[in-house]
Amino acid sequence: MSALRRASSRKAEERSGRGPHGDQARPSIKKNKSKQATWWKWLAVLISVTLSVFCLVVLWDYLHENDSKEVFARQTDILKGKFFEVPCSKDYENYKRFAGCTPTKCGRAVKDTVVNREEAARILRIAKRGLSLGGSDGGASILDLHSGALSMGKQFVNIYRYFGEQVKDLFDEEDFALYSDVRWRIQKAIAETFGIDSTRLHLTKPTFFSRMNNTEAKTMHDEYWHPHIDKVTYGSFDYTSLLYLSDYKTDFGGGKFVFIDELANRTVEPRIDSEGCDLEREAELLVQEVGAI
Repeated sequence: MSALRRASSRKAEERSGRGPHGDQARPSIKKNKSKQATWWKWLAVLISVTLSVFCLVVLWDYLHENDSKEVFARQTDILKGKFFEVPCSKDYENYKRFAGCTPTKCGRAVKDTVVNREEAARILRIAKRGLSLGGSDGGASILDLHSGALSMGKQFVNIYRYFGEQVKDLFDEEDFALYSDVRWRIQKAIAETFGIDSTRLHLTKPTFFSRMNNTEAKTMHDEYWHPHIDKVTYGSFDYTSLLYLSDYKTDFGGGKFVFIDELANRTVEPRIDSEGCDLEREAELLVQEVGAI
């Protein structure tokens, strides 16, 4: 009887939370719940602080980007002619000057009326046919119809010598006539923009097609995204022109053309019938931002 009462009493105490088991179990449960509540509280604080910092960083980047970047020509713009004058570098005086040809003012221009979309599409087909014979391993391929230079792996070959009669199946007289006519139109656009006689301008370096994609660069010549100055790279350059044969945000992402200035970066968003020219100077670094083209 005594043992029976003792067992019954122990069970009653455990059910009521008293005794050795009941007295120890309840505080342990409360302590665990308290620890969990504290842990979740600090986790919520950490997440809140992280989100706040992230929002501040995004806001700062947005405001900083707006302060330092300016779209000089949007992809949706159709410009009959837009010019932005910049101070000429003092270093320009160190180069040989030619009366009537050397510019008297420095700046950039964008014009969307040099070629129409049909002509641009024809020129693009010429470029694609020629580049189909080769291509750079590093994603930046060049085809020069004047000299015949074509990117092939990590080097160049002469398309006329290397492929011989096969070239005649790619290009005809109309192709070369259009190519020459467009080159002349670009030359006249440069002359009109900078107020010089177009007949005094001469090609000191050949014109060429350039195709870029997001393939990893293999040589330094594939790295088009580095700042550079054409006048420094090629002393004979007074003018540089670009004729875009693809549309930004339609044919590719990234690839914006950026002029780095002291106060702002001015970007050009390529469009298929857009042409831009510029006179480079020391403080006017030129950047090609290559994305997934």
